[in-house]
Amino acid sequence: MLGIPRAGRRRSAAVLVAAATLSAFTLTSASAQAAPPAVGAAGAPTQTYIVQTSEAPAATYNGGVAGLAPTRVAAGAKLDGSAKNVRAYRQHLAQARNRVLDRAGVSSGKVKYDYTLVFAGFSAELTVAEAARLKKTPGVANVWKNEVVHSETFTTPAFVGLDGKSGAWRKEFGSPERAGEGMIIGVIDSGFWPENPSFGPLPTPRRDQKTIDAKWHGSCDPGVERPITCNNKVIGARWYASDGEISHANAGEFDSPRDYYGHGSHTASTAGGNHNVTATINGGVAGVISGMAPAARLSIYKVLYANNAGTQSTGNSTDIVAAIEQAVADGVDVINYSIGDSLDSFSAVELAFLNAANAGVFVATSAGNSGPDAATVDNGMPWTTTVAAGTHDRSATKTVTLGNGQVFQGAGTGPVAASAPIVDARTSGAAGSTEQSAAQCVSNPPSLDPAKVAGKIVLCERGNNARVDKSLAVKNAGGVGMVQFNPTANSLNADFHAVPSIHVDQTAGAAIKAYIGAGGNPTATISAASNAKVRAPLVATFSSRGPGASTGGDLLKPDIMAPGVDVVAATGPESHNGNLWDTNSGTSMASPHIAGIGALILAKHPNWSPMMVKSALMTTAGVRDNEGQPIQDQADGTDANPLEMGAGQVAANEAFDPGLVYDSGITQWLQYACGIGADVGDACDSVGSVDPSNFNNPALSVGDLAHKQTLTRTVTNVSKLPALYLPTVQAPPGIKVDVSPKIIALLPGKKQSFKVTFTRTTAALGEWSFGSLRWRDLLGHDVRSAIAIRPVAAAVRLEQSGSGASGQVALPVTPGYTGTLGASGHGLQAATVDRWTLAPNEAVTVDVTVPEGTKVARFATFDADYPTGTDIDLTVYRLNPSGPPTQVGQSAGGTAEESVTLTQPGTYVVEVVLFAASGPLEVKHHRWAVPAGNAGNLTVTPPSQPVTAGGAASVTAAWSGLTPGQRYLGVIEYTDGTTTVGSTNLFVVA
Repeated sequence: MLGIPRAGRRRSAAVLVAAATLSAFTLTSASAQAAPPAVGAAGAPTQTYIVQTSEAPAATYNGGVAGLAPTRVAAGAKLDGSAKNVRAYRQHLAQARNRVLDRAGVSSGKVKYDYTLVFAGFSAELTVAEAARLKKTPGVANVWKNEVVHSETFTTPAFVGLDGKSGAWRKEFGSPERAGEGMIIGVIDSGFWPENPSFGPLPTPRRDQKTIDAKWHGSCDPGVERPITCNNKVIGARWYASDGEISHANAGEFDSPRDYYGHGSHTASTAGGNHNVTATINGGVAGVISGMAPAARLSIYKVLYANNAGTQSTGNSTDIVAAIEQAVADGVDVINYSIGDSLDSFSAVELAFLNAANAGVFVATSAGNSGPDAATVDNGMPWTTTVAAGTHDRSATKTVTLGNGQVFQGAGTGPVAASAPIVDARTSGAAGSTEQSAAQCVSNPPSLDPAKVAGKIVLCERGNNARVDKSLAVKNAGGVGMVQFNPTANSLNADFHAVPSIHVDQTAGAAIKAYIGAGGNPTATISAASNAKVRAPLVATFSSRGPGASTGGDLLKPDIMAPGVDVVAATGPESHNGNLWDTNSGTSMASPHIAGIGALILAKHPNWSPMMVKSALMTTAGVRDNEGQPIQDQADGTDANPLEMGAGQVAANEAFDPGLVYDSGITQWLQYACGIGADVGDACDSVGSVDPSNFNNPALSVGDLAHKQTLTRTVTNVSKLPALYLPTVQAPPGIKVDVSPKIIALLPGKKQSFKVTFTRTTAALGEWSFGSLRWRDLLGHDVRSAIAIRPVAAAVRLEQSGSGASGQVALPVTPGYTGTLGASGHGLQAATVDRWTLAPNEAVTVDVTVPEGTKVARFATFDADYPTGTDIDLTVYRLNPSGPPTQVGQSAGGTAEESVTLTQPGTYVVEVVLFAASGPLEVKHHRWAVPAGNAGNLTVTPPSQPVTAGGAASVTAAWSGLTPGQRYLGVIEYTDGTTTVGSTNLFVVA
């Protein structure tokens, strides 16, 4: 099990390289700079912090305060923010906030938001000194820096099992027009475009109006700029703009819930847009679309705003926690959150969602768009449902035919581009444009030279700017067609472009580039689009993959997959060439499918808890495509696995009657949080902790199996009849699986636990192996759990600390084999210390070479070197032979205790930012590149010992002769006599 990364990730003020984001439908990269701190009344710089007080929020308060009744609701019930006991307790929390502020000597006028329902605390504009005082004030549990985050269907209803004669809309609700009645979906995003027919008023009278009136406590804030109106479809709308640097970065944005960027309109209409709406794009009919829960009501919470370049939408955690708080208070049943920070961590947002789930709200989140690399999944906590993106079964294909007769297939919509000369955008740049901006066909500022492009088809490289912006650049320069290619493996997208276009993969792109580069008179023809039903789903290449960084794979993430490629839905016309609808791709598009289907399940089963809904979706998901074959990974054409697609493709029609569910609640969630090292105050003292593998998740996952491990799960019978279930195991190759008991007999509503024991036999060490466990009854229920196991040769501590010029530590080892365990030491190496005098918010960089053969490299700063309240951030970039630097690590918590660890050789740039301090001070940056070999100050015993698979072993690391006051780093390396089986980084303060 791996420890959780530090929370509070923030982009640094100094711009070194464009940083990858979760901008979902554009799938682009852009820099996201933090604004410099504001200046307080006394001249000290300030910034926004989120302060968590030590009392429970209303969602989890279970009594204990004299005169105040419990506000926590029973499993399956919804928290009513307007209830008398809840109002009284919220007033108590407000008084507690005032006491905390008074004790810390902080003015209540600095408070921006009060949080009482899903988070107990507030956000405020504070100096470093004020934040430091609050952190040490009795009654304060935690203080977080404000965190910058980003945004991450005409055939999809039928494809996921909703539409059609046997689809869930008709089977469960009688008709699509009634699907989702009584449900309210909250969408935390970039707003909505109220004039879009997807958000038009529902027919009246409404059968569910009394139900809605009984639960709805929200309001419609029209805003200041281009005010919006609500109706009986969109019943609520609010906007949050605590940071003017974010909300006013783009001149086109609105001080209102109105959606400029279009991301929020797209997600909201996918989750709960009106049924049978004709969508038109660029003047042509794209199809008839519907949201997943077309009869549900919507409540909009705008927290994202377009950046200056219009390439992504950005927000901050202060506003997001406020929006989660308000959504629960308003009475929503479901929240869609297609937002992320590309970091699987636990922070204020995750804690707010934990409490929202405890209040009875189902939360769907996007998995991120950083695929196909492993360990990139975002939003990885178990109380939310994390959604991967897949393709769907309708595809618009085209071909491009070169003058030499070569033909390449790709994706595209629209008409033909007749034979014309073809040029490479990289060599067709306008005066003053960079080669890269020309290659990527950036429209603003114009990057293409009309003299080189007019009348020609242009080869454009994917990346940086929106795909449709590239064809706009071609059109503006007089081009007549575009061939867009992927420089690396990624999805192919049939967008609606400004000129006839085709999107091809990296292989075709390289061949076309070579054809153009060969000289002569290269020409090309682009065919018209051919619309056909295709094999689907495929896991989209861009979809982020597990294992989650916070557990190393002990909790399977993502949870499930839904359509997220070329989804047609509503958008913001002012950033989409006047279109009210457009195609977008990303896990942001997949998540609202699950949010809408979750609302449908809750409409049918209003007493189900959010985790029962999640379980029903996961255990009924499909793992075969529409041709009956295993679902494929688009990135490499191999069979997809649970780290890529979770439990599989959502199958809505089956999820209403899953038979058994795996439920969990606040106690289990807190135990999980404690198990991964998350900061949840003193809750761990009362609830304990659980290995993430043993959390009651519908999937079974172990990321560090040392020979043998047993997991426990508990199921609940949610059918109306007694049931008898028998297990069927598809064992991961090389893993023995034992299930006990061999039969489950349950009355309706009853629970039973079972155990699953995994034992490695021949599975490759360090490699994932996959399978499934299915519980089946005679009534047709098939409850499937994905299995993901990674055997390791030895389970060891990843990090160990020590102190003193001499000393020793014992290191436990659990071997996954029988044989010999060898142990040796590398280092200890004293740190190289870089010193600079920096002013607050000033940045400096240092180049570092990590040689071949280095055992570990680390860059760090330490709280002990600075006054209380100092905040330093580290970001590490790898220099590439060609192209811009790549960010490979960041540590940006709320203190000066920061660290980034690497193992790969190369040349790196380390950016050190004194984010906050009382004034200029000397910053000390420590760095190590530990070479192979013992430095003579480290002894590891025993050097060799016999071990048994699954047995307990111990190694002692002892050091001597260190220079007092210096910091040392070394590596304890374990072998089986010939091969390295694990290592522990040893950090010693002498």
